[in-house]
Amino acid sequence: MRRLTVAQSTGFTQVIDSDGFRANVGIILSNPEGKVFWARRSGQNAWQFPQGGIQPNESPVDAMFRELYEETGLLADHVDVMGKTRGWLRYRIPKHLIRHRSKPLCIGQKQIWFCLRLIGSENDFNLQHSDNPEFDRWRWVDYWKPVEDIVFFKRKVYKRALKELEPLVFS
Repeated sequence: MRRLTVAQSTGFTQVIDSDGFRANVGIILSNPEGKVFWARRSGQNAWQFPQGGIQPNESPVDAMFRELYEETGLLADHVDVMGKTRGWLRYRIPKHLIRHRSKPLCIGQKQIWFCLRLIGSENDFNLQHSDNPEFDRWRWVDYWKPVEDIVFFKRKVYKRALKELEPLVFS
């Protein structure tokens, strides 16, 4: 088992393994038509799936529900959890974006991806419910569209997660 290090950074606690990967969850949220939730990061022209770090003593499932609520306003009874990736999917942060003064050093993220289906209403979304909203806009997009639009260093992880979880959305 890898040693985990807990670090305080930008107001939240991170769990970083001995290889430098921050533990994280990603969320692929679909609607009944098989479209996926795609959101724009606040004040940026960068779109992504909801995702976020796993806190110390928090399970990936608990982190997923916390991140879902923090980033979309959705509660557990608004979604059906259809499944998750079999293991961790990793990506490295480009060298010029690594915060070399942070200790422990974080070189990337390792993620468990969850596949959810919206069973609530679109009116249940509330991107503005938190003090520091992650997203300022969202839309439904074709299932594979995010692979084209995501920042280059996350592309392989998105492709792997979408491929592994696709049967759950289209079964």
